[in-house]
Amino acid sequence: MKKEISKAARAELEALAKLTDDQIDTSDIPELRDFKGARRGLFYRPVKQQLTLRLDADIVAWFKARVPGGEGYQTSINAALREYVTRRGSVGET
Repeated sequence: MKKEISKAARAELEALAKLTDDQIDTSDIPELRDFKGARRGLFYRPVKQQLTLRLDADIVAWFKARVPGGEGYQTSINAALREYVTRRGSVGET
């Protein structure tokens, strides 16, 4: 659902867009230069694609045996495939 903005708000946004970086007062938001606690990819969630995939029963059993209660084995399979692809080269390369 797309929400419409008022004419006053649109005018304010257009005026702000015309400002150069040195015209914008950022004194109340000092630059953050300490990234010690930063974590890369914290909010990144790759797009998942649902599909049907036939795997050998012993392979599925191996992954299920290595996670508590057998839950999350698909995530483990995905991680193993990602590691394999990373070692072989970027996705999309031939």
